[in-house]
Amino acid sequence: MKNRNLIKKEYHTKIKELKEHNQHYYEKSSPKISDSTYDDLKKEITELEKKYSFLKSKSSPSLIVGAKPSKNFLKSKHRIRMLSLSNAFSYEDLKNFEKKISNFLNLKNNSIIEYSVEPKIDGISASLTYKNNNFILGLSRGDGAEGEIITENLKTIKDIPKIIKNKNFPKDIDIRGEVYIGKEDFEKIKDRFANPRNAASGSLRQKDPVETKKIPLRFIAYTYGFNSKINFKKQSEFLNLLKNWGFNTNDHNQVISGIDKLVSNHKELENKRHDLDFDVDGLVYKINDLGLQKRLGYVANAPRWAIAHKFSADSSYSKILNIDIQIGRTGALTPVAKIKPVNIGGVVVSNATLHNEEEIIRKDIRIGDIVKVERAGDVIPHVLSVDLKKRTIESKKFIFPQVCPSCGSKVVKDFNKISKKYDAVKRCSSEGYKCEKIAIEKIKHFVSKEAFNIEGLGKKVVEKFWELKFIKLPFDIFDLNYKKIEKLEGWGELSANNLKKSIEKSKNIGLDKFIFSLGIRHIGQENARLLSQHFLNIKNFNNLAKNFNFKTLANLDGIGETQINSLKNFFSDQINLNVVKKLISILNIRSVSQNTKGKLINKTFMFTGKLSNISRAEAKSLTEENSGKILSNVSKKLDYLVMGDKPTTKKIKQAKELNIKVIGQAEWKKLLN
Repeated sequence: MKNRNLIKKEYHTKIKELKEHNQHYYEKSSPKISDSTYDDLKKEITELEKKYSFLKSKSSPSLIVGAKPSKNFLKSKHRIRMLSLSNAFSYEDLKNFEKKISNFLNLKNNSIIEYSVEPKIDGISASLTYKNNNFILGLSRGDGAEGEIITENLKTIKDIPKIIKNKNFPKDIDIRGEVYIGKEDFEKIKDRFANPRNAASGSLRQKDPVETKKIPLRFIAYTYGFNSKINFKKQSEFLNLLKNWGFNTNDHNQVISGIDKLVSNHKELENKRHDLDFDVDGLVYKINDLGLQKRLGYVANAPRWAIAHKFSADSSYSKILNIDIQIGRTGALTPVAKIKPVNIGGVVVSNATLHNEEEIIRKDIRIGDIVKVERAGDVIPHVLSVDLKKRTIESKKFIFPQVCPSCGSKVVKDFNKISKKYDAVKRCSSEGYKCEKIAIEKIKHFVSKEAFNIEGLGKKVVEKFWELKFIKLPFDIFDLNYKKIEKLEGWGELSANNLKKSIEKSKNIGLDKFIFSLGIRHIGQENARLLSQHFLNIKNFNNLAKNFNFKTLANLDGIGETQINSLKNFFSDQINLNVVKKLISILNIRSVSQNTKGKLINKTFMFTGKLSNISRAEAKSLTEENSGKILSNVSKKLDYLVMGDKPTTKKIKQAKELNIKVIGQAEWKKLLN
């Protein structure tokens, strides 16, 4: 296994790139990379997350959908979030996807899972609200939670029914689908847009619907959000209902069981993709049974019951002009090849990640080499191999730096206790804000959408403000001199005031986002949420730093030794302590509101042994949904040890010694009622 630090460095570099491209892709409708490259980047991130469970980021495509809605339109919250999908690229990915489903649902090995298979059209997602059979509201995806109100623009699309005459149509429903432009129609307007998706996105964001009407937009429906009346049990049934109600659905939709058949169908459609009249970048597989979908639920912003099976990527050859070392928020050093610009699949590529020192050594990558570059997973595409036949005699091996290029601190590798090996990633040994490059990246993380979400304080602005010494530590953000800012090139009184408003608004923040914003290594979105639910308020969290009592976290399910050590290291640094103290004095950090209606409120549980007809993951999920808390160890804080088949004898013994109630699965079910 690669070194954790290297993996995390590689991961966060990709996350950072994704955030930047999300803004161009969704908000500005002017992506810097092709749709295929963008999807490849998401693929690499999600592949890393699947492979390494310790990887989490609030900017992960598994958590974030789209980008913040544009200022040009009024906004409205989606009644049910619009979610993203995990990606699969291989037979093994699909096998793992089905295995996870089977494990969660506790299905037998020979169980047949039925999938609704639907082409993934490369367009713009939209949600249409119908009340009493009338189309009354249209929203863009936005960031998944909130979208732009583009009703009038959507009404110009002939495929979208304005009134539904069918009697069995729900009284209140959100129909969701994809807005796109057919290839033939795009040929007539291609001089005005980079690609069909750009054309669809730009047209939907026209302030004047008359202008939108001039573009031949189409709409294909494929799912629903809020629904007042669900009178169907399968996704395939719903797709048939959509047809009956007057919506266009995809002619290539079908129901398939078995991974082999899914792969065969995928290959068949991939061969036909260029003959279709719309851009399609893969297939979406959804568990067809809606009851199973409900049981499976969601992981952050992605459903457990669906996955996108993407089509293959492109590659090309280029020359490495130089190798730069980039330093991330966690201090990880990532080598990036500066290559002679090359067109790969319609996109000009000039950077390619080399991942880490071990990859450079393994592939023997050198400056001046002719290399094969693939756009299959990285926002910065990666170097696949070296053409050794074209290597010159003067070629020299690349020597990876032994000290941080930013601050001169020693470069180190972490030792992985599990694998008994040193991580592949090298890191700057400087802690906190002592290293300039790390400090800048930490501040970028602090203001990011998943943390403080300060609009107007993007990556480039942070770098500029750092250069001008406006910001050196996170709390400097809340004491900016706006008079100086408005005099800067590209700024003015209005933009400075808008930034001020955004910063003031960000002062009211939830505890989980605050913890995440600190950029503590190994504390991603999910771990920040777990910690916030454990501490409940900022006072309790701050006491952790004051009392240094990290043993209290040892029994918290989902928080392990790695996370605890990261917290120790973070709070051992005086600058970090000062940052937290100062921020607490400035901000209104909201306490966690507890669900007091759950049947298991104020009760703690631990499971041991194999449960019947339900996986342990689903049992934990049900317990937490009902306000119960899951512990990872037997202690005095435990109320119930739930015993399945062949439980751990040691845990049973410990529980009895501490007078903890040991119950069976049936009794646990009774508690849930």
